[in-house]
Order: sequence, then C-alpha cells, then structure tokens
Amino acid sequence: MVKQEKVWHSRYPKEIPVTIDYVKRPLYDDLAESAKMYGQKKALHFMGRDISYQSLYDEAKKMANYLQSIGVRKGDKVAIMLPNTPQAVVSYYGILMAGAVVVQTNPLYTERELTYQVNDSEATVIICLDILLPRVNQVRSHTSLDHVIVTGIKDYLPFPKNLIYPFIQKKEYNMVVKVEASNDTHVWQKIMEHSVADYLESTIDPEEDIALLQYTGGTTGYPKGVMLTHYNLTSNVQMCETWLYKIVNSDSEKQNVVLGVLPFFHVYGMTTVMNFSIKKGSKIILMPKFNATDILKAIDKQKPNLFPGAPTIYIGILNHPDLEKYDLSSIEACISGSAPLPIEVQEKFEEVTGGKLVEGYGLTESSPVTHSNFIWEERINGSIGVPWPDTDATIFKMDGELEPADIGEVGEIAVKGPQIMKGYWKNEEETAKVLKDGWLLTGDMGYMDEKGYFYVVDRKKDMIIASGYNIYPREVEEVLYEHPSVQEAVVAGVPDPYRGETVKAYVVLKDGANLTEEALNEYSRKHLAAYKVPRIYEFRDELPKTAVGKILRRKLIDEEKEKQTEEEVSSV
Repeated sequence: MVKQEKVWHSRYPKEIPVTIDYVKRPLYDDLAESAKMYGQKKALHFMGRDISYQSLYDEAKKMANYLQSIGVRKGDKVAIMLPNTPQAVVSYYGILMAGAVVVQTNPLYTERELTYQVNDSEATVIICLDILLPRVNQVRSHTSLDHVIVTGIKDYLPFPKNLIYPFIQKKEYNMVVKVEASNDTHVWQKIMEHSVADYLESTIDPEEDIALLQYTGGTTGYPKGVMLTHYNLTSNVQMCETWLYKIVNSDSEKQNVVLGVLPFFHVYGMTTVMNFSIKKGSKIILMPKFNATDILKAIDKQKPNLFPGAPTIYIGILNHPDLEKYDLSSIEACISGSAPLPIEVQEKFEEVTGGKLVEGYGLTESSPVTHSNFIWEERINGSIGVPWPDTDATIFKMDGELEPADIGEVGEIAVKGPQIMKGYWKNEEETAKVLKDGWLLTGDMGYMDEKGYFYVVDRKKDMIIASGYNIYPREVEEVLYEHPSVQEAVVAGVPDPYRGETVKAYVVLKDGANLTEEALNEYSRKHLAAYKVPRIYEFRDELPKTAVGKILRRKLIDEEKEKQTEEEVSSV
C-alpha cells in the first residue's frame, strides 16, 4: 500500500500539535488528579445540588471499595443502567478504580435487549435506578447477574426536592418501587453511608487492559461489544484537549462549565462531556433527559461555555417558541456529532449564541472522535473536517484491496490511531472484518479533497442513525417477524427533518391476516426501546428481492428518496 502524505497537517493552526506526548495512565487517575488540584471546586451540578471534586472522588472510592467487598475483581464486568446523574459518574469511575470493566447499558432497553447485553458481556453486577429494578428483576434469573445496586433520582436531590420527587415519580411513571436490601440487592444510600473511601488498587496496563465494553452493531447480527482500553479513552480525551486549545484548565479565577445533555451511556457523551470535563476540572451540568425548555433554563442560569451535542438537540432548542427569552451568550464552543449537521442549523445557532458550532466525526470503535472541523479557524461546510492529532485517515478504493483512492474519489473511510479499539468482545470474525493492517474500516463512504478535508456521502452499512441513536435493522426485523400475522418484514432508515433518519418498516402480512398499523405499533413498543420502534409502517403485497430471494433494502431506500424528491419538486 502506498503511504499517503497527511496533507491536513498544513491546515493545523500553530496552537494544535500534529502529535501529542500522551500521559499513559488509568483513566480514573484523571479524577484523582482533579480532586487534588480542584478539590473544592464544583464537579457536578444536578437539579439544584452541587458536588465538589473531592466529594465525587471520595464517593467513587467508596463504590470501588464496595464492589470489591462483594467479590468484584480485576477484569470483571459491571453494567451501568443510568441516565446522566451523579450516580452515573460515581459508578463509572468507581468501577474502573476497582479494576473492573464498565458496560454501559441504555436505560431504555427492554427485557429482551437487556438480557442479551448482560449475558454477552458476562456482567455480574448492574447499577440501576429504582424505577428500572422491576425490569432488571424480570431478567435476573436468565442472566449472569449476581448483584444489583439500586439508586434513585431523589438520592442526590437537595431539600425539599428530595421529599417531593417520589410523588412526581409516582405521577409520571405510575409506580413507586420499594427497594429492600438483601444479599444480592444493595441500596446506594447505605453504600455511601457505610463504605469507606479506600480500595485495593489493581495494576493496570493502560494500553492492554479494557476499561469499557461499549455496545454497537450493524445489520449482520446483534450488537457487538467494542473493547476500549484505558489508553484508547485517555488518548481521545487528550486529543480533545488540544483541539479545544482556547478552553484552559479550571483555575482560581474561572471554571469551565459543560452542558451534559448527551447521554453518558453513549460513547460520544462519555468522552466529550464526562471524561473531558473531569480531566479539565470543569463543572458538568447533568441533564437526565433531553427537554428543550430545561436546557434553555440551564444555559440561562448556569452559563455553560461548552455544549457538545447532536443536530437534533440544536434543532430542538432553535425551534423552541420561547427561545428569545433566554440568554445563551455564555456558549463558546460546540462540536456536533452522531449525524450530519445542516448548515442552516449551524448558522442560526451561532447567530443566537455568538459561539462556534462545528461538525465532527467518529465511531464507537474509535472512542469515538477521529475528525472535526477547526473551531476557531478554517472550516468547510458539509465536511466532517480533518483528522485529529496522531490520527491517520484515508479513503480506500471499493475493490477491497486497501488501495488508496484518488483525491475526490468516493471510497470507504478508514482510520488508525491510539483511540482505535482493541477489537470486538468475543467476536474475532467481526473484528477481522474491520481491523486490517492497523486500519479501522468504518463502513462509511466518503472522499478527501486536496486540502485534506474529509466528507461523508453515504453509509456502507445499513445501520440507521435516528436522533444520534444507532438502530440495527435486523434487531427490529426479528421482533416484527415474531408477530404471528407477519410474513415478511424489512426495516430501513428514511430521511427525517428532525431525527436525521427515522425507522420505517415495510411489512407483508400472511394470507388472511388482518393487522392494523396501530396494533403492530403497540406490539413493537412492548419489545423494543422507544427509539427503535418504527415511526412509519407500510403494508405491501410483496417486497423487492434478488433472484435468490434476498430482500433489496437499498431499493426501498432509493424509492423513498425518489418520493421525497418528487414531493419537493411538486411543492415548488
């Protein structure tokens, strides 16, 4: 393979180095160092309560101590099934301190999805909210779980919110869960009251030892566990530091404030919000769920200067009817990921805030960031930017021979660098398909221009990205196929002005079957997380297929695009 020149380095401003002298250490050392340097500064803000760096560090050590006391050892897997709360941050660093591996688990998962991920990861402990305990209890006997640690939103609420919240929870979820401690069910508050802030430190090899199993997937099967080492994650954080060079470390005069609306159970939020903020000694404003009004109020009151997000988040804010009532001028920099950033959204957001919003690119397999536009220098609309420091990237021709494509030629984007995963957990076959000669084949189709800027034009994979969530068609299709009235089903991502893409199901019913869209939707909601449920159903007499009977998903997507184009033309 011909070695290509990294032409993008000529675009770098002098403040950003092309290579970094990385500090290779366990990820949790970042928290220890920030606690030492910024002990009394605010680490977290959660619904009116502030938690200092020293308190956060002490609670993480208590969690590490308790996990070790119930038998967790180096390399064991511990699942976190929490929204953005103080407990999510404490659990994450506590698990790593115990020498264990974090398994991030979406709180929206159904019993079916939860069972698969727990068993595949071999997690022996799960940390969850009280309102999720009934779901966890339903699957416990079918999984590898030995222990459940239970917490609640009210555990970190200030007075009097902590007294009022149970009534709000009952009204919102129509349930009140009473948690009783036992040998295998543990109550968070009691752990924090009785555990000591000390633990047996494991010997960690940052470049070899896994810190995280982050599940992702594709169209060829169930989600796969991406093995990310301590070094994979810390190197990506250090790259992030260099890219945001104007954002200095917190000091006695100023503390950076980061809006934490991206979920930490997604690797993008985990790296660019949680891990980056902890490393910099910043304050994180924790937002358990996306609500445009709540976000506007938080920006107006808490004055964050950093706001990593996704296009759907920015669109939701810009379309809020009371947008003009709020002061958003504190925003300095935002990197948008998970989906393409529309130029009109970028321009309007910058006009409203006075800050900078640029598009970046990454994958779960790369911890996740590999590319971004420059925040304060040259940027090209429609481009994902240039590779980050120490990140190599190329476009390979479509012949599968790992031959570099010409400038402007569309091929498969490939990347390499210290942030690239170790491989897929217990899946050497899938690992071998995407890791070749040190390159990670992304499955995304794109091209590079003469300046070294990269562009994504399509996805080789059929994975759907809706509102930043990865949705795997086969997983949805398998649920649809289990319905007794369904003969054939195929799922595809179709364009959506708000979500980027949305899930559409094409269904052929069995002869004589009578199934309505409403009934199929109700069935889907029982078996899939809300964001995976098809938003559109189309019943057909037959589906397009190849000569050997393979359903042509791409033909359906092309039909949808043609239909949308015709509608746009007719509306002019």
